[in-house]
Amino acid sequence: MGSMSIWHWLVVGVLVLLLFGKGRFSDMMGDVAKGIKSFKKGMSEEDEPTQPAEPRPTPRLQQQPPIEPNADPKLQPMQDDRPQH
Repeated sequence: MGSMSIWHWLVVGVLVLLLFGKGRFSDMMGDVAKGIKSFKKGMSEEDEPTQPAEPRPTPRLQQQPPIEPNADPKLQPMQDDRPQH
């Protein structure tokens, strides 16, 4: 009872053909075949060696002026208000 018999698969096949029709089913299988071909073609193109890109020259760093300390007295570091153990 729990196994799939040949009659079960025949009924499923007939229902699929009735729902999708002979032409539509063959079109879907053709699309699947095209997808597999393009996938294989893409995989074979990855295997071909590619030319390395030319190295770009590294940009020169510009000398920056030194940062002056903040002279505003309102801006002070925060006080540590955590309890001491």
